Amino acid sequence: MQILVHICCAPCFTYPHKKLVEEGHDVTGFFYNPNIHPYLEYKNRLESLERYAELKGTRIIYKDDYALESYLRGALGAEDRCKFCYTCRLTEAARTANALGFDAFTTTLLISPYQKHELLVAAGEKAADEYSIEFYYEDFREGYKESREIARGIGLYMQKYCGCIFSEKERYLRSKKSQV
Repeated sequence: MQILVHICCAPCFTYPHKKLVEEGHDVTGFFYNPNIHPYLEYKNRLESLERYAELKGTRIIYKDDYALESYLRGALGAEDRCKFCYTCRLTEAARTANALGFDAFTTTLLISPYQKHELLVAAGEKAADEYSIEFYYEDFREGYKESREIARGIGLYMQKYCGCIFSEKERYLRSKKSQV
């Protein structure tokens, strides 16, 4: 099956990429993340993915559209910012997969024990219905630890938060409280 894999970052791509290829799928990555803030974080993640792709000889489609302003407007107006974020990125992945003739799409966000898994799956299924393409679901969370080991082993940039400004604020506030 030809699968387009939405990639949030290189470390999260390592395990799903390996597993999907081992299962016999033809994998192409898709980098689209207008949620990442600040720009230096976005750039670090993009460059890390470029490095991984070069090391592994992996095809990646880069929608290098740093549309932070429109992302923030949508997230601030949303009832649930994570749902908005998942919908934004997975809808673009589904649209791209359909337009380019892929059989299915999925996301590396499915590896994270920190994401809202059920909400993520619902956003993927909704985008799949909207663009008449299969959302390939696999619970990659079992490979989270392995993904980190692979990433460290090849020296990939490892971020400390999901990428959005809200998550960065929450990380900072937690750190501040633990110092008190």
